[in-house]
Amino acid sequence: MRKYKYLILLALVFGVIYSLISFVNHYFFRTYALDLGAYTNALYDYIHFHWNDSCVFKEVNENLLSDHFDLYLILFSPLSLLFKTCTLLIVQIFFILLGGAGVYRYFYLKGKPDGFALCAAFYFYLFFGVFSAVSFDYHSNVIAACLIPWFFCFIRQKRVLATSFLFIFILVSKENVSLWMAFICLGLIIEYRKDHFWRNFLVCASVLSVFYFLLITAVVMPALSNNNTYPHFNYSVLGNNFLEAFLFLFRHPLESFWTLFINHTHNPFGDYAKAEFHVMVLVSGLPLLVWKPKYLLMLIPVYFQKLFNDTYTIWGIDGQYSIEFAPIMAIAIFSVISDFRKTRISRVITILVLVTTLICTIRIMDHTMIFTNKSRIRIYQHSHYSRDYDVSKVYEQLSRIPGDAVVSAESPFLPHLAYRDRIYQFPTIKDARYIIYSQKEYSYPLEKNVFDSLTKTLETSGNWQILYKDVNVTLLKKVVLHPQQ
Repeated sequence: MRKYKYLILLALVFGVIYSLISFVNHYFFRTYALDLGAYTNALYDYIHFHWNDSCVFKEVNENLLSDHFDLYLILFSPLSLLFKTCTLLIVQIFFILLGGAGVYRYFYLKGKPDGFALCAAFYFYLFFGVFSAVSFDYHSNVIAACLIPWFFCFIRQKRVLATSFLFIFILVSKENVSLWMAFICLGLIIEYRKDHFWRNFLVCASVLSVFYFLLITAVVMPALSNNNTYPHFNYSVLGNNFLEAFLFLFRHPLESFWTLFINHTHNPFGDYAKAEFHVMVLVSGLPLLVWKPKYLLMLIPVYFQKLFNDTYTIWGIDGQYSIEFAPIMAIAIFSVISDFRKTRISRVITILVLVTTLICTIRIMDHTMIFTNKSRIRIYQHSHYSRDYDVSKVYEQLSRIPGDAVVSAESPFLPHLAYRDRIYQFPTIKDARYIIYSQKEYSYPLEKNVFDSLTKTLETSGNWQILYKDVNVTLLKKVVLHPQQ
């Protein structure tokens, strides 16, 4: 344990930083129905041995696995008995810290000095994609990305059973991760091409990853959905399905490559989003991967799924959409640095990479091309620890709602109430007995004028009793009419 004391200290420091981001956001209602609320509701269902029906965000019930084939929520559901609505935030931070430890372990196994391994772990913890991910709810691809360094470690140690188990565990995180794993295995085949067993193992793993991806996206998820389709093929620039996308990439390589850099949706809000992202990864050390292109191969599906998407917000540096770069770049960059024979050059490049990575992370806190709520991540400013309304009043009203009641809640309040059988994101009401919302919060998914009109109608309809109403929050309870005897 003593030899890992500096790693433990580093993890503790970043654990505090991530907690100041994630838990403070949750406390001040900067976590939302999508995705933390929906996933927390799924935890409740899974621990009670029920499939989740996506009622949090869908009018018509549908198995949540048809939206994302994510088995982690089932595996993590027992923890919800202890941690309730904070479960997934705790799990996410734990695995991020574990991911940095995996990076450290990888270079320790390669016989690199402790200080060098610590710098690699520091890079991982500091990477802008990690900070963006922890600032926005919970996502299972974050967990999978943080397990990748351990996949590298187990292969290096030639631990067949551990590698096989971890490979399967990563596959079941989310359907798109399996395609990424196919390319990771392809890159590792290059590294282990002279080791016949591991070369063949990785070839089989890569093929299995592609098969799993096709099975889940083309068969399983459509079978679970109401309309028999996969819901997340949002790549109209490439075609209408995965086959058309593959053929387009093959037939139009130059046009496809150019699309990685331009605003192909022509939405003016997406201007320069891709350029900003490319600059960030370049400044974070991507050019060093030229010396080890096998790692660039591992990033191909990540680039494609991010930059070909129809949603311009995914192109940028906010949210969980850059987390996959963290483990690959951390291992790749420091693998290149470790090959430099001159210690002075190695040290200079290490310092330079860490400084530029810090600058990139500060950049996402300070300014981005696409608007993001900077109060979610600016832990050094008062705005991160406050709201423009009295949150204590909201918590008073949340505590008045019975744990078994059906609720319709505005998006920021829903994660705090989601650990129950049924809950809906307002304005969906259905059979809800309680409704809670605030005029101070963003009215998503409604326009503000529609939101104001609907809430006024509810309050004056006579069907709902106003239990509490002020500038901070409104709590309504369904009026139960008893038939006359």
